[in-house]
Amino acid sequence: MKSAPRLTCSAGLLIFLGACSNMSTRDTDTAVGAGAGAVAGAVLTGGSAVGVVGGAVVGGVIGDQVGKK
Repeated sequence: MKSAPRLTCSAGLLIFLGACSNMSTRDTDTAVGAGAGAVAGAVLTGGSAVGVVGGAVVGGVIGDQVGKK
């Protein structure tokens, strides 16, 4: 039973990475910012859903602006 979650996570990671293959630099910066913001929001609020979503939104906006030329 322990291999099923690993297989699911591995498949999800491969799909996620495959979807990112043709992203622009700005799109990549936005995605990285959203991910980092979600993690920071989770840490700062103790895992609150509002904190995670809020952090992802703020991080995505910051990443988008950093990737702007």
